[in-house]
Amino acid sequence: MRDMETLRKEFENFTLNEDACADGTCSSDEEVELKDYPSYTEVLYAKLVAPYVSGVYISRWDIKDIALVAGESMAIHPRKRMFELLMKYAADKENMELVLDALEQHMEDKILIYEELISDFPASAEIFQPKIDKARKTIKLFPQIIKEYFD
Repeated sequence: MRDMETLRKEFENFTLNEDACADGTCSSDEEVELKDYPSYTEVLYAKLVAPYVSGVYISRWDIKDIALVAGESMAIHPRKRMFELLMKYAADKENMELVLDALEQHMEDKILIYEELISDFPASAEIFQPKIDKARKTIKLFPQIIKEYFD
């Protein structure tokens, strides 16, 4: 488990990124048709890596850990490049399922942290509950990703 300082930095990054979307320039919470995007990498980046949409901040180290759990070793690059490399690895159904399973576990770990914070600090529920809801909604998208691109 991560220490409190790491969590604090992730939370600061998360809130900074979410504030950047306050003007409405980020993706909305409305369901996006996956086929409307030019490539599945772009839609997945928009739906999974944007904390405003997914509910969790996914750092470069998180992507590296997700890749490792899925069976791919990866060097540190800019976040978008790392995600593109991860999607290149997940070009077939089997590897995509491994990546999505690892991502789901990562998101569930973040949800546990949020729930612990809500339990310890009940007033924080108004901050963390929407993030938990977004994360659960994102996780429910995973079977649709497999269906849209691999079935």
